[in-house]
Amino acid sequence: MGDPRGFIKQTRELPSSRDPQDRIDDYREIYLPFDQSKTIDQASRCMDCGVPFCHNGCPLGNIIPDFNDAVYEQDWARAYRILSSTNNFPEFTGRICPAPCESACVLGINQPPVAIEHIEKSIAETAFERGLIQPNPPSLRTGKKVAIIGSGPSGLAAASQLNKAGHTVTVFERNDRIGGLLRYGIPDFKLEKWVVDRRLEVMEAEGVRFVTKTNVGIDLKVEELKSRFDAVVLAGGSTVPRDLKIPGRELDGVHFAMEFLEQNNKRVAGDTIPEEDVLMATDKNVFVIGGGDTGSDCVGTSNRHRAKSVTQIELLSKPPDQRSPDTPWPLWPMKLRTSSSHEEGCDRQWAILTKAFLGDENGKLKAVQLVDIEWKKDLSTGRYGFEEIEGSEREEPCELALLAVGYLHPQHKGLLDALGVEYDDRGNVKTEGYQTSDPQIFAAGDMRRGQSLVVWAISEGREAARAVDVHLMGDSKLEGKEVSGMAVYA
Repeated sequence: MGDPRGFIKQTRELPSSRDPQDRIDDYREIYLPFDQSKTIDQASRCMDCGVPFCHNGCPLGNIIPDFNDAVYEQDWARAYRILSSTNNFPEFTGRICPAPCESACVLGINQPPVAIEHIEKSIAETAFERGLIQPNPPSLRTGKKVAIIGSGPSGLAAASQLNKAGHTVTVFERNDRIGGLLRYGIPDFKLEKWVVDRRLEVMEAEGVRFVTKTNVGIDLKVEELKSRFDAVVLAGGSTVPRDLKIPGRELDGVHFAMEFLEQNNKRVAGDTIPEEDVLMATDKNVFVIGGGDTGSDCVGTSNRHRAKSVTQIELLSKPPDQRSPDTPWPLWPMKLRTSSSHEEGCDRQWAILTKAFLGDENGKLKAVQLVDIEWKKDLSTGRYGFEEIEGSEREEPCELALLAVGYLHPQHKGLLDALGVEYDDRGNVKTEGYQTSDPQIFAAGDMRRGQSLVVWAISEGREAARAVDVHLMGDSKLEGKEVSGMAVYA
């Protein structure tokens, strides 16, 4: 423990952000520089608890008190060794993770929790700045070849781990750039793409091969895939969006959120979008349907397009401002969260049902039909349902509606059906210890567990890699949840 009185002497402090009305002029990350001495002060607040609940709160099991102590001692090399023993990409999670570790922080019971996410980002950035992160290819190759299908966070994590184990790894991506959700789903104002490219350069130098513009199952047939590779990891994500099948869904102006975000990320990267496909919020009344992170990203992007107005609506009731008694510490709390995108301008509404999309004579969206609802608990079943509030039905002008209501499961048609893998009752790839019904095929990430967080995807990729390594070699020295990371950095 660096400073036994650190949590008494210091309060929680995070980097300030650029003025909301200035930052919507660009797609750069929003935070201002933060003096490293302040980060060290934040690390001093960690109490090095006898039972560190933050470990359990983190899907990766990051060894948080240990790297906090190393930061306090200004031993950045040791801090990075500790952090990278459990997390392949701390520069990603240090920017875009909702930090469930902080919700489980013991200090957070009656004080602001330790700024774990910021410290994690600082460790990664300092390690890059000081040249502590260098390509480290394996000294020996096993002769085994592994294909990773999908280059999102789970696929990249699996590739990194399997390459470290000495296997020859090829990552296939059907899009034109590597990164999956990191590249196309998350806006640059949250994760600039040079951050992704910097890590990919390290992985390539370590021997990972990346192949883009290849739709496995079509461009590369299943038979060839299975004959060329000793094992295959399916990491294609949960890509079938949940639809809103109401009157007017077919109108010009109603789109899935990811259509909007992916196109904008390509535009920011310098790609030319065909004129007939251009999807912009400029001078439009925008309704974002869905109150989660994807919806928030649509809000921030619409603000940068200079939308006429931006409204985000949610079917559920407004969460409480503070932790609900239903989600006590150390659980992930149900409470109101305001993102940087909301700060830039957004009318947020809760307990709203979208009844219909209304169009003009040319088939273009002109309005949404909404109604307020009230949630009630059925005492006989314990389940909640809603009733429409009489007299609250209304029409609101809207020229762009973005559906951000989640995902159902991975795409079945094509690769998965051709492989013949089994699905679970939610339509995800069914596994036993990350291994599918075909012993040669493994699955990880959203494709296996359903739509989730980037930090969970990285955890899934790591665990799947260990399962593949055991399958190929009979044993594995890769870190995993069954293996203590303590000896890795000692």
